[in-house]
Amino acid sequence: MTPISRSAGRRSVATLICGALAAGGLAAAGVTALEPGAASASSHREAPLISGQPKYDNTDLYAFVSPDKPDTTTIVANFVPFEEPAGGPNFYTFADDAQYDIHIDNNGDAQGELLFRYTFKTRTKNKNTFLYNTGPVTGLDDPDLNVTQTYDIDLLKLHNQKLVSRTKIADDVPVAPSDVGKASMPDYGTLRDQAVHKLTSGATTFAGQADDPFFADLRVFDLLYGGNLSEVGNDTLKGYNVNSLALQVPNDYIRESAKQPIVGIWSTVQRKDAHGDWTQVSRLGNPLVNEVVNPQKDKDKFNASAPWNDGQFLKNVTNPELPKLIEAIYKIKAPAEPRNDLVDVFLKGVKGLNQPPYVRAAEELRLNTSIKPAASPKRLGVLDGDNAGFPNGRRLTDDVIDEALQVVEGELVGAKNDLGDAVDANDKKFGHSFPYLAEPTSGSRGPLAKGTGNSVRNQLGDGLLATGSSGPDTALIASSAAAGVAGVLLIGTAVMWWRRRTRYRAY
Repeated sequence: MTPISRSAGRRSVATLICGALAAGGLAAAGVTALEPGAASASSHREAPLISGQPKYDNTDLYAFVSPDKPDTTTIVANFVPFEEPAGGPNFYTFADDAQYDIHIDNNGDAQGELLFRYTFKTRTKNKNTFLYNTGPVTGLDDPDLNVTQTYDIDLLKLHNQKLVSRTKIADDVPVAPSDVGKASMPDYGTLRDQAVHKLTSGATTFAGQADDPFFADLRVFDLLYGGNLSEVGNDTLKGYNVNSLALQVPNDYIRESAKQPIVGIWSTVQRKDAHGDWTQVSRLGNPLVNEVVNPQKDKDKFNASAPWNDGQFLKNVTNPELPKLIEAIYKIKAPAEPRNDLVDVFLKGVKGLNQPPYVRAAEELRLNTSIKPAASPKRLGVLDGDNAGFPNGRRLTDDVIDEALQVVEGELVGAKNDLGDAVDANDKKFGHSFPYLAEPTSGSRGPLAKGTGNSVRNQLGDGLLATGSSGPDTALIASSAAAGVAGVLLIGTAVMWWRRRTRYRAY
């Protein structure tokens, strides 16, 4: 993104441009004020094919030792980028024809030993209405929630990519719906709480809509902010939602042993092709990889690939394009190649921190589950001495844009810098307990109309439901709705008569 020197202490844009900015001694006046397209929104619309398939698009992956339960690890995988909260009447669901997979590599061989597979089923109660909900929704089992989703989780244990066992660990768990608005969902927090489900294995799961936890200034794609640096520092993702899968599992459940506590994690999505075969269409481990590391020719290939074949992308890491662009345009000298420092950090893990023994270089988000959560997390994670943060896993609060940019520009090979995009935190506060994600932005953000009450909304919902119901209570609902409508019409007729009579008297 557009880096702004942290040591500049949020000085004015004019000062940043005219003054000498300290970037590890590399830059003269104004040089560190800009750099070209450092990232899209982590993995939002990062490759040509997946940009047209939002339901299958991994946006971000997070993995961290749970701050309130340090004997567990929380994994969050997000999908469906840039959800406009008011984007009805067809709100945001997971795909029924997909397999959403979370992979765990617990021995560093670039192959998954555990795979958590989420599959979804959508149900519609009344197909004769356009509404997502036909009245105020007070619970996940509310009959007014017209479109509902549930999901199963299967745990697959693998050895050398061959199936050893398959166990269903969750069955028909409800999904938290999209937050349509205040009239439709007056207490969304209750719906969120009801979607948190404890499993017999000691794990806890959640699926549903959430505020997009990624924070960044993305206007960089408008020709580097159009040269108007006064506009940097805007969280472009503010107000947008995503669909989230969150899974909290005991550390001993996923790691090889207490002596080998490091796990590699990545998420994928598969869907059936025209021949009925499952085909992988999306993949995500570390943030930003498919945006700024892989060139256009490799982006779709990466999404269809597996970590054990990542040797084909190695040159993209050892000879990255981004530092050369920065040097060509802004004269910040690119670090010498090959960039083995990037291989160590992003493909192997940091030695002595989150690099497993006998590691095979592969694009995975690596987490040392034995490192306790920080009492006061620092947004720059390991770069700022906080070893519980990125690139040791990834917490919701980690500022991965700034961290990745500083490393790419040579922070670990002597080119000290403090580059960033001037967006340091999410616009919403995260929770202190699972699933930790902030609640989604509501589709309706204004006040309700005066005099609008639940009774009126319920009458409308019942009337609409009656038009398409086929169950045993159809006649009763229709009769009640008809009575309500007749009453409204009768009152309306009386009012019109009174107005006409008054008007005639006046003339």
